[in-house]
Amino acid sequence: MKDIKTIAIAGAGTMGAGIAQVTANAGFKTILFDINQSILDKAKTSIDKGLQFLVEKGKLAAEKKETTLSLLHFTTNINDVIADLIIEAVIERLDIKHDFFNKVAAINSPDCILASNTSSIPITQIAAKIPHPERVIGIHFFNPAPIMKLVEIIIGAQSNKQVALHCKAFIENMGKTCVMAADAPGFIVNRVARHYYVEGLKILEERVATFENIDALLESSGFKMGPFKLMDLIGVDTNLSVTTSMYHLFNQDAKFRPNRIQQQKVDAGLYGRKSGKGFYEY
Repeated sequence: MKDIKTIAIAGAGTMGAGIAQVTANAGFKTILFDINQSILDKAKTSIDKGLQFLVEKGKLAAEKKETTLSLLHFTTNINDVIADLIIEAVIERLDIKHDFFNKVAAINSPDCILASNTSSIPITQIAAKIPHPERVIGIHFFNPAPIMKLVEIIIGAQSNKQVALHCKAFIENMGKTCVMAADAPGFIVNRVARHYYVEGLKILEERVATFENIDALLESSGFKMGPFKLMDLIGVDTNLSVTTSMYHLFNQDAKFRPNRIQQQKVDAGLYGRKSGKGFYEY
């Protein structure tokens, strides 16, 4: 199977920028694509800060930081998205993912691997309208990608298992821990974790406790971050989008129902850390 030398990431938000930092820091030429120049500019700043933090902590040599930055190419031109492996980290909408993958499929070779970082949409649905669906898989990183070790590798109904195993080995060589997951809404982690957020929001909605106390209780129980701090880190809007997607994919099962408090935050533009305010102020 063809060696992976160049990687392209679509979507320069929190996840896309984090994945780009991981792949460039592992020594691979990395293309980060987004249609919005301002988002690309923020991603560039974020990656520089992330690498500088590692330098200051003594976990990365200053020379390595410069090498990593030199491997990154930021672009708003989709015609630049030519790679051996393309990972999309765009909004959780099937139509947008289909549109992106079909555009890059037209300008890349048939053996270019197309991977989705989707949190909830089945890979089979994504691959269904893409040429050569056997090369479409899920590669799901977790936020923040440079820190979180876990990556889910998802095999769709038409996915070539050898392609998935090839990517698993490739990602593990970057120092990540990969788990293979069957193609189901939310896969493993988001299906389990969804209730961490949903139940926390229900407790808040019912005024059983404040969000600060809910976070403090769960952190004292061993969780590194409470659900509200975690939603602010991920993005309240992103978290709501995933919950909404899973709610519909599970045929409106009440246990996945999005919460009105979270919807209200999104309506007000209070997305968490990236907007300066969510449940907490930053």
